[in-house]
Amino acid sequence: MKNFGIIAFVIFALMAFSSLFVVYEGQRAIVIQFGKVERDASGETEVKAPGLHFKLPFIEKVKTIDARIQTLDDVPDRFVTAEKKDLIVDSFIKWRVSNFATYYLSTGGIKGNAEQLLKQKVNNALRTEFGTRTIKEIVSGERAELMQQAIEAAKSSSDLGIEVLDVRVKQINLPLEVSNFIFERMRTERLKVAKAHRSEGREQAEIIRADVDARITVMLAEAERESQTLRGEGDAQAAKVYADTFNKNPEFFSFVRSLEAYKNSFSNKQDILVLEPDSDFFRYMKGTAGK
Repeated sequence: MKNFGIIAFVIFALMAFSSLFVVYEGQRAIVIQFGKVERDASGETEVKAPGLHFKLPFIEKVKTIDARIQTLDDVPDRFVTAEKKDLIVDSFIKWRVSNFATYYLSTGGIKGNAEQLLKQKVNNALRTEFGTRTIKEIVSGERAELMQQAIEAAKSSSDLGIEVLDVRVKQINLPLEVSNFIFERMRTERLKVAKAHRSEGREQAEIIRADVDARITVMLAEAERESQTLRGEGDAQAAKVYADTFNKNPEFFSFVRSLEAYKNSFSNKQDILVLEPDSDFFRYMKGTAGK
């Protein structure tokens, strides 16, 4: 009898323990009985708030669902614009469960399934919005409108028991092959501009060089002209001095010039001069009077 009492107490304790469950803060729970979600008297889904609750042991089971705001930040996806240009768009979604019964029935209460279905819906909305806009419109001024339209379109996720709070585009990039093509085209254009600048620079250098050469030529010509003028004036002055000297003493002048001629003629021992003895060249050697 004593053993029966112990067994009964253990069974009662197990029944009592299995009939209790705890819902933690940030969570909600729904009770499922025979595969159906438990509802209240008004037919609404009975959602268990955080705290201690009871259920029928072995008959009812509890599904705990995260009630906090969730962030879906998946890998970037490819979208096509109105210009038929590809863009790689990185976005994130803020969402939370709004109808726990619908959420459980549509996703099995599995977060991964919910995010997969939600991503498809939001991406379809974004794809529609991107497909009606050009790259310039998307990048320059209509991003906020685009995201608002995506949020409105994503509200159809209510059939999943999910409320979409926000959709944000973090980054928009061109595909790698397009980026490489654009960078190569930009490089080619820059090289073309640089080549044009170099050509203009060489042209300007030739113009400057030609101008400097012309100025140098003019300066040299003017200098040569002035030197010729000065040389001519000097020669004229020298000729005048010689003429004045010759007019003062013609005989002495003739004698000096003869000495210079002798000096220049016999400066080199190897020189040979063939003249007649009575030549006028030697007239100052024949006598002191030069006759």
